[in-house]
Amino acid sequence: MKLLLPDSVELDPDLPEGVTAVRYEVGRPIPEEHTDAVVLVVWNNPADQLHDAAQRLKQLRWVQTLAAGPDAVIAAGFGPDVVITSGRGLHDQTVAEHTLALTLAAVRHLHVLVRAQLGHRWAEDARTAQVVSAREWTLRDAHVVIWGFGGIATTLAPLLTALGARVTGVARSAGERDGFDVVTADSFPRLLPTADVLIGILPASPSTTHALNADVFALLPDHAWVVNVGRGVTLDEAALLTALRAGKLGGAALDVFETEPLPVASALWDEPNVIVTPHVAGGRPVGASRLLSENLLAFRSGGRLRNVVEG
Repeated sequence: MKLLLPDSVELDPDLPEGVTAVRYEVGRPIPEEHTDAVVLVVWNNPADQLHDAAQRLKQLRWVQTLAAGPDAVIAAGFGPDVVITSGRGLHDQTVAEHTLALTLAAVRHLHVLVRAQLGHRWAEDARTAQVVSAREWTLRDAHVVIWGFGGIATTLAPLLTALGARVTGVARSAGERDGFDVVTADSFPRLLPTADVLIGILPASPSTTHALNADVFALLPDHAWVVNVGRGVTLDEAALLTALRAGKLGGAALDVFETEPLPVASALWDEPNVIVTPHVAGGRPVGASRLLSENLLAFRSGGRLRNVVEG
């Protein structure tokens, strides 16, 4: 059985007997001699090459993406007999860390201070603003709402509470999760007027497209920041710009965008209260070799694979 490993990440899985691993270049078509592969591992593969693999790998039975969200693999058009498993859990620590960094950069107004540094200017106005509007410069006693309360959020939430924030989650089912109150989307609007920070960690799907929209922004206080580390399509960028320019939001810290790379002409680049990072929150899949080893063993033995994408 042939297993294709991407050259975009170092992987060293334990190979069950009878499994041969071949490394391939993610930016090029799979060589013809390897189109008999049964398993394909994906990480940062361009969309056109994923589509090519879906058309040409006729013996493929399983695709393991190392991304937390399987949307790119689903969109590639693999056949219904091909099992897709995601990298859910491999990015919890790194994305939580980056999200915390974005949130702290927002509430501490680091974007303003960096601009002042570039201009060789001592930002006395920022020092004054911190005294006058102290509550808007700290996470202590802030209310942080996290929409998409999965593994990343449960890793992030304790970090926020350690700095004094109160965290409420929003997910498909309500209750208490790891000690944090979680409500459903039906109760989401009542949280927004008290939210100092709204963090989006939503996957891409028809139901989440532009979920962070004008209606949501209108319910937030005018000092609130929006942080998005889920998928770019979940946030309406035009509505965000409108709210920011009307003074209805404090700002936005964004790691994901509807079009990536973010076009040079995008107004988000120059908007004063927008922080842009180039989809780097995940960085690398932590524990990918271990997940792949476990799933390979299950695949060979006919067992249940971890992180199977249903539907």
